[in-house]
Amino acid sequence: MDPTTFATAYGLSTSIGIRPFLTLVLASVAMHFGYLHPSPSFAFLGSNGATLLLAALAVLEFAGDKIPVLDHALHVLHFATKPVAAALLVAGTIPGAGTGDPVSYALMGAGALNALGVHTGIATLRGASTATTLGLGNPILSLCEDIAAVASTVLAILLPFAGAALAIAATIVVLVTARYVLVHVRRSRASSAPA
Repeated sequence: MDPTTFATAYGLSTSIGIRPFLTLVLASVAMHFGYLHPSPSFAFLGSNGATLLLAALAVLEFAGDKIPVLDHALHVLHFATKPVAAALLVAGTIPGAGTGDPVSYALMGAGALNALGVHTGIATLRGASTATTLGLGNPILSLCEDIAAVASTVLAILLPFAGAALAIAATIVVLVTARYVLVHVRRSRASSAPA
């Protein structure tokens, strides 16, 4: 497989781990205008209907993620939707996907796991934000996620290797930060617990 295609797929699956419907609608628009070339089996992703549906879902996701209680419900739902969205979009970027090629299935699985790992880190950060700010910091964190998703999606499409490098860096930062926050919250709870 072409390394550029692999870099694009990796960058997009990472972006889906941050914000699935926003990434999907941006990829759909890119397919519609010829910046991203889907495999024939997944060309429907660039259709007018798919773009409009994904845009509506992205708007709902954007608004819902800014409401402190609803954002947690969305994150629970995203444990199921992000891996599926990543597998779908990775398949859409791989030539020959949908033809029974075992390599494409393996890459779809890898994209799904990547999105799930990034989502786990994001969900941990969101939980820590809720615990430390009573949810008041969540809309700010959500806006940062929106910006990161747009930047990583655009880079993955226009400059795939830069997008993949950013995706690797972002994944490391999210996971290291999530681990640090989780350890800090556990220590705070342990020190405040009665003896």
